[in-house]
Amino acid sequence: MTTLLDKARLFRSWHVPGDPLILPNAWDAASARVVASAGAAAVATTSAGVAWSLGQGDGDQLSREQALGAISRITAAVDQPVTADIERGYATDPAGVGETVRGVLAAGAVGINLEDTLRPVAEQVARIAAARKAADETGVPLFINARIDTHRLPPGGRAAWLDETLSRAGAYATAGADGIFVLSAPDTLAISTLVESTPLPVNVLAGPGSPSVSELADAGVARVSAGSSIAEAAYALARRAAHELLTEGTTTALEGGYDYAALNALFLDERPR
Repeated sequence: MTTLLDKARLFRSWHVPGDPLILPNAWDAASARVVASAGAAAVATTSAGVAWSLGQGDGDQLSREQALGAISRITAAVDQPVTADIERGYATDPAGVGETVRGVLAAGAVGINLEDTLRPVAEQVARIAAARKAADETGVPLFINARIDTHRLPPGGRAAWLDETLSRAGAYATAGADGIFVLSAPDTLAISTLVESTPLPVNVLAGPGSPSVSELADAGVARVSAGSSIAEAAYALARRAAHELLTEGTTTALEGGYDYAALNALFLDERPR
């Protein structure tokens, strides 16, 4: 039986610059099982998708208990290592972030995303350090993916994006982060510069309008995440299908859907995992 420690070490080893770990994010047990069946080596959660599935908005609207409950259900649904998006840590201070991290590990996940929302660097350093300390005390090498929210900067400032991202990346690495995560960048050259200038593996978001996985790999990226885009697409299909049925009385939007028997088989004891 694979232990949590084994999964954590394996997950960590997959962060290879130029040969990125690809993570199609899930938001509940069912989507996690689907992602795993598609061949994902690991399963990542999307905080937005999790929140929506629980009837909440994204942006720290969930309680810690709700978030940890969702993580527990997802880790129970798949054998693959799971990394959890914990937004700002579901806490107002570093001690609370440490408590959340202990809960994440108890729920069976081996990685986290922790976003900075461009808060003062010293404050985020303290939060990352608290997460690192809490994880290390358990003996499990939790992968701390430090999200740097420089996508919030005014558009068009390539130099400003690089300066701020690199400054924060260096501080977060010193605090104990294991990876750097950016949602967007001005261009692939900026991504390459980030990769070359930080000692940590770089994670980039992939979605409509973003560079392809092969382009990100060429830039040296070590991890590619879908974020909330798959959940958004799933809900968009639900809306299109509902609207078509209500207004036209037809169901063409549902053509090519997941076969019932195949989908149901994922949840039976004899399912391949």
